[in-house]
Amino acid sequence: MEIYFPFATSFGNAPMKFEDMKLIYGYPMQLQTSNSAGQPERFSCRLIGCLPGRSILLSVPKLAGKLVRFRTGQKVVARLMVDNGIGIFVSVVEAQTADPYPILHISYPDNVSFKGIRGATRVAIDEPVQILNLTIANDEVVVGSVVDVSVTGARIEVPSELGEIGNKIQVTMRVGVANLTRDLTLEAIIRSRGEMDIQHVDSGVAYGVEFIEPDEDRRLLLYAYVYAQIGSEEVIGS
Repeated sequence: MEIYFPFATSFGNAPMKFEDMKLIYGYPMQLQTSNSAGQPERFSCRLIGCLPGRSILLSVPKLAGKLVRFRTGQKVVARLMVDNGIGIFVSVVEAQTADPYPILHISYPDNVSFKGIRGATRVAIDEPVQILNLTIANDEVVVGSVVDVSVTGARIEVPSELGEIGNKIQVTMRVGVANLTRDLTLEAIIRSRGEMDIQHVDSGVAYGVEFIEPDEDRRLLLYAYVYAQIGSEEVIGS
């Protein structure tokens, strides 16, 4: 399977032009808006086309099988994953058309903020996980929590011993990207062992694991999930 990522330079957090990313049509993007209660809502869409300096054309996101309605003048935050980071820009809805097919027109950004991401960049989460020790080769599943994750590994906390350093394990967790939720199963190696950070738990063990998953589709889902978590931490000013 060929995975395409657009071009991005090592600008750090410096702004870049939208056209400099050389996105292909159909490239996935994420739009964030606020609902009536002021809570953020995120939707997946794809790039259809653009007129540099004028507007960007996107597919209209769907929610529960129905097209999402955007209002003219509504502010949206757009995010997209690039080869070594995340591009973010603020835009305004210009129009939403239905014929000949649904298209969302948003204003063309002056600049795109680029946040470079190192492979070891970790994000704090608290998600349940199921672990199977493949080295011991038994069917005992240990239930624990993933407390931080990166594209290369994670920190897992469990109430009892999981295995020895160097053991090969399989971890399964539920991940959400935009409006999609999937089970993600990854192979990993136990690299370290320590004490748990969660204070309200009396006893337990923390493990640092390195992902060695060979399946490209699973690795791509991991990248999408981690980048989505990093992107959701970005705060865009009004």
